[in-house]
Amino acid sequence: MRHFLRLWDLTREEARAILARARELKARREEMRREHPGPLFGRTLALVFDKASTRTRVSFEVGMMELGGHTLYLHASTTQLGRGEPPEDTARVLSRMVDVIAVRTHAHATLERFAAFSSVPVINALTDAHHPCQLLADVLTFEEHRGEIAGATIAWVGDGNNMAHSWIEAAALFGFRLRLACPEGFAPDAALVEEARRRGADVALVGAPEEAALGADAVVTDVWASMGQEEEAEARRRAFAGYQVDGRLMRLAAPDAIFLHCLPAHRGEEVAAEVLEGPQSVVWDEAENRLHTQKALLLFLLGA
Repeated sequence: MRHFLRLWDLTREEARAILARARELKARREEMRREHPGPLFGRTLALVFDKASTRTRVSFEVGMMELGGHTLYLHASTTQLGRGEPPEDTARVLSRMVDVIAVRTHAHATLERFAAFSSVPVINALTDAHHPCQLLADVLTFEEHRGEIAGATIAWVGDGNNMAHSWIEAAALFGFRLRLACPEGFAPDAALVEEARRRGADVALVGAPEEAALGADAVVTDVWASMGQEEEAEARRRAFAGYQVDGRLMRLAAPDAIFLHCLPAHRGEEVAAEVLEGPQSVVWDEAENRLHTQKALLLFLLGA
């Protein structure tokens, strides 16, 4: 029984196998939707969410349905979690009834407490520290458009947040160069950066977005104020002035560079509309690939 709480819960070989399975599932999607029963027939996924979601919820629900299984959506506000039941108790109860659980919450420690008491696989559907499901989709998207990611150069521009943390772990897992440009006071976790370097990752924190983007094969960003940081939005807009991914910044990247964003995007803040809607943007492929990579992940964790 395996959990998927962060990318480093996988070996490079396992991550590669999941991506290969995702490509197969994507190519055979229409064919497989006509197969009955699906490989996860009779299996149930519980989505335990206390943060808002569009792509994560829809991709898990549709993915589980296409694999022949069933999904329960449990928001904290409508369950006993919202009335103070400890995550440990909810985990012990749910894991006697369902086959796999995806948790979307604020503190990563809450997810870890949940997983420690679950007897079925637990998936990180986003915490304040990591978003590993998104990175599987991001790597798949990069390789669809640019080929093997190993040896490539990726530029991260913006907040050193959960997405940045997962990109740092991905650099160690997949073997690409990662350059991060973050405003002062918004750098990623220093201990994580050092651990990634000990694992052989080529990760550099640079001083300016231009330095990160120069010659990069992909430029990646995220919103300046994530869920739970709404009260900081105005202060963050001031701090992140000059960190927008616009046409000028993309022209510093490689001529065939792509633009990635986990969405939702705020046009005119972290990304200019001309980039998000432009020919280098692959964000819609990236969003779709959440479906295919998560289906492959479910099959991996459930041994199907």
